[in-house]
Amino acid sequence: MLCTPNFTLRPYVTGDAADLVSAVRESMSLLKPWMPWASDQFSIDDARAWIEVCEQGWAERSRFEFGMFDRVSGRFVGGCGLNGLNPANGFCNLGYWVRQSSQRQGAASEAIVALSRFAWTELSLQRLEIVVGVGNVASLGVARKAGALEEGIARKRLKLGQHWVDAHMLSIIAPEA
Repeated sequence: MLCTPNFTLRPYVTGDAADLVSAVRESMSLLKPWMPWASDQFSIDDARAWIEVCEQGWAERSRFEFGMFDRVSGRFVGGCGLNGLNPANGFCNLGYWVRQSSQRQGAASEAIVALSRFAWTELSLQRLEIVVGVGNVASLGVARKAGALEEGIARKRLKLGQHWVDAHMLSIIAPEA
């Protein structure tokens, strides 16, 4: 479990499935363009399947996905994680999403800081990459606010649905020891 000033990040558990479905459905118009898994048919079975993937990733140490929860109310506010691990070269992908009703409250920014510390201390990584589809202004703003350095536009870097799109490549580097 990771704690930020306002949020708790913890691995998903099966009991989170209904909250995950509710948050995805609430936020569909914002998620759908950028998250290929977000569909109008996103169901409790889809949520449970995702949670199983997350649990397997933790067990294999191949991905580290977290649910984000408000520290006071305990309400599910979104998801974040580290995936695409490349331990040989010391980097991975950092991703995040926040339900529509919880946006602009600092959850994603606080998650980036907490995940960065986790990557440096628990995984001994040196670089985190945040890949943001061109046009995803909100996600790009969050990454910049959290201190990620924009390195450029990677052509055809993301596959969104059936289409390849260009993406901003941002990075956060481990502090010097």
